[in-house]
Amino acid sequence: MLIAEGVGVVRGERLVLQDIDLALRPGELTAVLGPNGAGKSTLLGALCGELQAQTGRVSLDGRLLSRWPPLERARRLAVLAQHSSLGFAFAVEEVVAMGRLPHASGREHDQEVVDQAMRSTDIMHLRTRSYLKLSAGEQQRVHLARVLAQLWPGGQGQVLLLDEPTSSLDPRHQYQLLDVVRTFVERGGTALAILHDLNLAARYGDKLVLIAEGTVRSAGSAEQVLVPERVQQVFGLEVLVQPHPERGHPLVIAR
Repeated sequence: MLIAEGVGVVRGERLVLQDIDLALRPGELTAVLGPNGAGKSTLLGALCGELQAQTGRVSLDGRLLSRWPPLERARRLAVLAQHSSLGFAFAVEEVVAMGRLPHASGREHDQEVVDQAMRSTDIMHLRTRSYLKLSAGEQQRVHLARVLAQLWPGGQGQVLLLDEPTSSLDPRHQYQLLDVVRTFVERGGTALAILHDLNLAARYGDKLVLIAEGTVRSAGSAEQVLVPERVQQVFGLEVLVQPHPERGHPLVIAR
């Protein structure tokens, strides 16, 4: 379990996050929501150890994240950044295979994992293509396959952090990507995804966390978090919220 306790982050002279308490549990997908500049990406940076918290602590399975040896931590925690880029013309298959670098599981097994990760993200047909010649959405799916290969097949104790993973994807691949993440958590893994689409968060999130001005404004189920008054307060948007006609989760409609 990945736990943040009283986490505060200062960037420059600005307090970007303050008093963040968050527990990411096995078998759960946590969806983080909030307006631009709310501190969502800073939170993810603190959770993965990229950013140093000035107050509080982040721990993985009871051990401070900073005390995990890099290779051991990489076998347990993977991050899909908001903007992942490569400047060299690697083939797609080679990019996905980078996810296996923390492991010493043998070439044959690594190739099996890479193939499975590419199938799960619908990029097998791109395997020999140059990464630099792909669209932004295709590149995003390649990086998802890379982080999945890093943790494959997923399970208890493994954590996947995703920063706006659907931002460059068409609607079909948005749902497909989050279906893959759901499969990851159903195997016992832990996942957090920063999302802007309230309805995707309601459909896929086991727990929603609403952040504004560096603090958690609400956390809980979609029904608890996505109430019209709170959405208007945080996003400045008047909405209707009603049950999805087939799935039953909250459906948010702009007025």
